[in-house]
Amino acid sequence: MTDVRTDLPVWHPPSGRGPGLVLIQEIFGLDDYLRSVAAELASLGYVVAIPELFRRTAPGWSSSHDEAGVAASMEVASSFDPALGLADVLATMAHLRAQPAVSGGVGVLGFCLGGSLAFAAAAEGDPDTAMSFYGSAVAARIADLARIECPIQFHFGGQDPYIPRADVAVVEAAVAAHPGAEIHVQEEAGHAFHNHVAPMFHHPEAAARAWALTTGFLQRTLPA
Repeated sequence: MTDVRTDLPVWHPPSGRGPGLVLIQEIFGLDDYLRSVAAELASLGYVVAIPELFRRTAPGWSSSHDEAGVAASMEVASSFDPALGLADVLATMAHLRAQPAVSGGVGVLGFCLGGSLAFAAAAEGDPDTAMSFYGSAVAARIADLARIECPIQFHFGGQDPYIPRADVAVVEAAVAAHPGAEIHVQEEAGHAFHNHVAPMFHHPEAAARAWALTTGFLQRTLPA
């Protein structure tokens, strides 16, 4: 298994301890958006760790949230090895489970690239819960849902230019037949609609609804 960095960024809740969450990045890297999500999750009572997925090819990567930033991030992501990224996620899960500050289980939550990896980690690893936002690889790998034993929640935008609505329908059909899984589609939203520092993507109303569903799911499946 991949070693995790000793300086893995971790956010702690006010109490200093709680369940663990592996927060998995978009292609934009460890940016202000991801840091704000980590801080919010920590405020809800979770110990949050973020593995650096691009550390092998573009260490410290963080881009702007405009057309140029998307293009640059896509270029960086083109060199990304999903198998190694999944190993990093699984190693971070194991790292959190070994921490004295973590109690009550460990979950995974990912956006975009991270949404695909959260789904893969639920199939390949042993998280206590999983949340996947607009993972483009989910539909093609939906057969893996049968291997997932933990509760899992999916989020998609109905107007996502990167994930056809027909692909989302494939996930909807599979989820309907899988106990413990749920899916929520914000029909008027596109890709990365939760990213509040990306004006080209952010859909405030859809983001608020999806986040309320996410925090409610967390409270039910991995209570802090």
